[in-house]
Amino acid sequence: MMHHEVEEHGGVAVIALSGDVMGGPDGAVLHDRLQDLKAAGRRNVVVDLAGVHTMNSSGLGMLIGALTSMRNAGGDLRLARVSERVQSLLMITKLLGIFKHYPTVDEAVASFG
Repeated sequence: MMHHEVEEHGGVAVIALSGDVMGGPDGAVLHDRLQDLKAAGRRNVVVDLAGVHTMNSSGLGMLIGALTSMRNAGGDLRLARVSERVQSLLMITKLLGIFKHYPTVDEAVASFG
């Protein structure tokens, strides 16, 4: 089961995901949260993956949908603290180059400067 928390760092929304990211209902929860952020004028989002244990292809699809949604709104979505396991999944699926990713949340937030 996936959990998430949203904080704000200098005008950038940081969504910390934790648990197992498997898409499905979790995708709907993340989508709704992003809609709320866009409605509040937040276009730039960092997804902190430090707490993610496992992710499957549906979880990846959920992140791609989130990325597309934010880019279509004139913003961007970046990843922070990607675990080795998730990074391997991104490499295997050739998605590593699609997402900008950073070793820390602070660096990801600063990248919007």
